[in-house]
Formats: sequence, C-alpha cells, structure tokens
Amino acid sequence: MSYIAAIDQGTTSSRCMVFDHQGDVVASAQKEHKQIFPQPGWVEHDAIEILENCISTLNTALASQAIEPNQINAIGITNQRETSLLWNRRTGLPYGNAIVWQDTRTDDICDSLKRSGKESLFQKKTGLPIATYFSGFPKIKWWMDNDPELSEGIHANEVLFGNMDTWLIWNLTGGVNGGLHITDPTNASRTMLMDLETLSWDDELLDLLNIPLEIMPEIRSSSDVYGFYEMNHIRIPISGDLGDQQAALFGQVCFEPGMVKNT
Repeated sequence: MSYIAAIDQGTTSSRCMVFDHQGDVVASAQKEHKQIFPQPGWVEHDAIEILENCISTLNTALASQAIEPNQINAIGITNQRETSLLWNRRTGLPYGNAIVWQDTRTDDICDSLKRSGKESLFQKKTGLPIATYFSGFPKIKWWMDNDPELSEGIHANEVLFGNMDTWLIWNLTGGVNGGLHITDPTNASRTMLMDLETLSWDDELLDLLNIPLEIMPEIRSSSDVYGFYEMNHIRIPISGDLGDQQAALFGQVCFEPGMVKNT
C-alpha cells in the first residue's frame, strides 16, 4: 500500500492525516501549540514549537498504523496563511515569535499608510485593503522598525521571511543545510506584496516599504515536487503547498472557475 501525508498547520494546532489511494483517512494525529499574548492586541506563536509538533504528528500518525516512510508517496502542506515569521538562514533561529494573523500591533503603520493615500495602490496590485491582518506588509515593516538585530541580519543577507508554509518547507528540506525558501501563490497573495497579474513580488510595493526582495521566498506552483524530507534515510517528496482556505476549497471539489465554498 502507498499513501499521501497531509500536514495541516493551523492557528491553534498542527495535524497530520494520512490518506490511501481512494482518499480515505487511514491515520491521523494532532497536537496543540501555545497561544502567546505578550500584551493587549499582540498574538504570537513559537515557530520552533510548531515545527516540532508538525514532525511529531507525522511520526505519530505513521506509527499508529505501522506505516513505513517508503510507503509515503508525497507530503502536502497547508497552513494558517497570514501568520508571519522572520528567521536567520545561517542559524535557523527565528527573530522572536511568529506574529499571528489576529495580531493588531501594526495598526498605526496601517493608518499612516492609509493617510498617505496609498490604499488604492495596494488594492489595485494585490486585491487587498490595508489591514493588520496580512503577513508581509505590515508585519515585516513593524519587525524592521523594532528589532535592531534584524536590521543587522538584513545587512548581512542572513534574513528569510515566510508564512508558516515557508518555515516548514525550509526546515523539512534541510534548513541551514540548503533548505528551500519557497511559497505558493495562495500564501504569497496574503502578504500584500504580490502582484495578482504577474504572481510575483511587486518591486514598487517593496521599495515603498523598504523591504528587501532578498528576504522574500521564491513563489512556486501550489502543486510541484519542491524537494524532499528525509525520514529514516528515505527521501519523501514534498509536493503540495496551499493556504488553508484554498486547500479547503480544493478539498470540497471546487475545481472550476465560479465554484464557491462557504467557510
């Protein structure tokens, strides 16, 4: 028998589900992570805890049904989309906790940009209103303004940015030893920095916010063989990356333009 493993990295927990060729669930495991509230309006996650939980649920799900790594044809990843993280490519360590999509610490940054008349520019290019919700701007901007260590890392070309999909794929494909720094359009579109027409990072928006292109992940197809996760000397392809709501859309068989799901 061969299977596919799906890692679902959510806001309150991480889950792994293993499916057979008929799409039936044959194994699953789930683990919650801490919700961190340093002060009113701030919501954070420990990205290292999340990584460890994702690996743990994968191991637990396989072990529960005595499934061997060589029986897994592929791993797919879906994730909470607007939770933002910056980390050091040399050490593999985050610059603090991940800033969660619910966090509102960037309210002043958003208001300032609205007052400068830039909201129409963002909406035209990204399809999004200026809001604290999104992951690239304004969260990267806040981090750059408030962490001197981050500024040093950017100057040394050591900083990487990503949503949680990017963080997981980078670590699972090698981390500091050549991990892949990638994302897909469904996650990139939630950063307020991707042009919807070109599906690429927008130079004008990056320049406006002084965000260096070098920290941004490569945007890849949502369905592709990106790299491999090595488990007991078996290389398992990582071949799916999709934000949580788009993954649910696909999971509910909305395959054609015009089809809709209701969350």
